[in-house]
Amino acid sequence: MPIDLSFFRSETSQRLRDEGWIEGWIEGLTVGRVIGILRILESRGFVVEKDVRDRITSCTDLGVLRGWLRRSATVAKVDDLFVDD
Repeated sequence: MPIDLSFFRSETSQRLRDEGWIEGWIEGLTVGRVIGILRILESRGFVVEKDVRDRITSCTDLGVLRGWLRRSATVAKVDDLFVDD
């Protein structure tokens, strides 16, 4: 007995795949920025305390993360990362 695979070719299934791809892409950007911030700070010799690490890793706002990533290369101390928040 052949299996009906028509659902996988339907508009609903395509929409679900597209939404999943977009969510995955955004999640990847978020994780990439978080990792970038932490690596830059650590490579500059900063000790990233747990509360700061938690704040960075729990952020899901790509705009905020972009600002933190940019500032991570120039801040004089880790707390300066959050000056505009």
